Amino acid sequence: MDKVVLAFSGGLDTSVCVKLLEEKYNVEVITACVDVGQGDEEIKKAETMAKKIVNGKHYTIDAKEEFANDYIARGIKANAEYEGYPLSTALARPLIAKKIIEVAEKEGATAIAHGCTGKGNDQFRFEAVILAMSDLDIIAPIREMNLTRTEEKAYAAEKGIKLNYDKIYSIDENLWGRAIEGDVLEDPANEPPEDIYEWTASWKDAKDEPEKVSIEFEEGIPVAINGKIMPLLDIIKEANKIAGENGIGRVDIIENRMIGLKSREIYEVPGAKLLIAAHKALEELVLTTDEIRFKEYMSTLYSDLVYRALWQEPLREDLDQAIDQMQRRVSGEVELKLYKSSITPITRKSPFSLHSVEQISFEDKETDQREVEGMIKYHGLQAANYQKL
Repeated sequence: MDKVVLAFSGGLDTSVCVKLLEEKYNVEVITACVDVGQGDEEIKKAETMAKKIVNGKHYTIDAKEEFANDYIARGIKANAEYEGYPLSTALARPLIAKKIIEVAEKEGATAIAHGCTGKGNDQFRFEAVILAMSDLDIIAPIREMNLTRTEEKAYAAEKGIKLNYDKIYSIDENLWGRAIEGDVLEDPANEPPEDIYEWTASWKDAKDEPEKVSIEFEEGIPVAINGKIMPLLDIIKEANKIAGENGIGRVDIIENRMIGLKSREIYEVPGAKLLIAAHKALEELVLTTDEIRFKEYMSTLYSDLVYRALWQEPLREDLDQAIDQMQRRVSGEVELKLYKSSITPITRKSPFSLHSVEQISFEDKETDQREVEGMIKYHGLQAANYQKL
C-alpha cells in the first residue's frame, strides 16, 4: 500500500481528508503538522485528533525559528505587503511544504496530500513548492471530490470524526499574523463582529495613554525592542503583544485572489505592522531618493510573487539579493508612538544617516543659498520652452 503524507492541522478539512485518503484512495496516511506559530493549543489539538483518527504515524515539526529567521526576516527587509496587509499565510506556506516534503522522503511516501479547496490560494502555494522541489504526486481530496463544507461535516459525522472544536470561521494563524474568513464575513456588507479578534484590542479598548516603543535594526533585521536584545522570534512575539494592546494591526480588505475571485478577508497583524513601519522609517533616513523609489517597486513585485505562490521563482531570489545589498546600511534605532490604532515614528538614529542637521538648518552659512539660482534657471527648461510656444 502506498504511503501518503498529509499536511495536517486537525481541523475539519484535514481530518476529513484522513478518512477520504484511506477509503477513496486506498493509501496509508501519515500526518504532519508544521508549527509556524499557530500556538500551543492548536498544535495539541492537531496531535490529539491525529491520535484519534490516524492509523499511521503523526509528525509535529517545530519550524518557528526557521520561519522567523529565513522567511519573516526577508518579509521585513522587503516590506512585504499585498494590497495593504503584511503577508503572513503566504510566507509560511513554502516552509510548510518544504517540511512536508522532508517527511515524505523520510517515510518513502509516493505522494503528498493537502486539504485545500479549489477556490483559495493555498493550493497553489503548496503545490508549486512540491512540484519544484520533489517528484512526489499530489492529492487534493476536497478539491478533487468538489466537496462543500456541509458535505464535509456530514461525512465527518458519518465516520465518527468528532472535532475538538467547532469553528464558525476559517482561521489561519502563525507568528506573523491571523487570517480570518467565512460565515458572516463573506458578505462585505456585514460589519465584522468583535469576537473574531484575538490579538488586537479595539480602538475603544486600546490603551488610553500613548506608548513609546523603540526598535533597533542591523542590516534591515530587528535585533532589539525597547533596548532588549533578543532573537527575532521573541521580538515578533513582543511586537505582537505591544502593538495589539494599542489596537494596531486590524486589516479588513476586499482581496483579489489568484483565481480571480474577490474575497473579503480580515487580518490581525499587529507585530508585522509595527516592525514594518519602523523599518520603513529607518529606510527613509539611510537610503537615497532613488533607492527608496526603486525599493518601493521591488517591495510591490516581491509581495506579488510571494502572494501568487512563486516563492521558487528565480526573480524572488534575485530580489532578495538586491534587497540584501541595499539593507547593509539599514541599521539604527527608531522610536515610535503607538496610540489608539495609530503608529507614528518620532525619532530615527543611524550611523549611516544621509540627513545632515547642519546642512538643513536655517542658520547654516556653509551651504550658500545663492548657488541654487543657477540650478533653478535650467530646472524644467524644456517645459518652460513648451509653455512659450
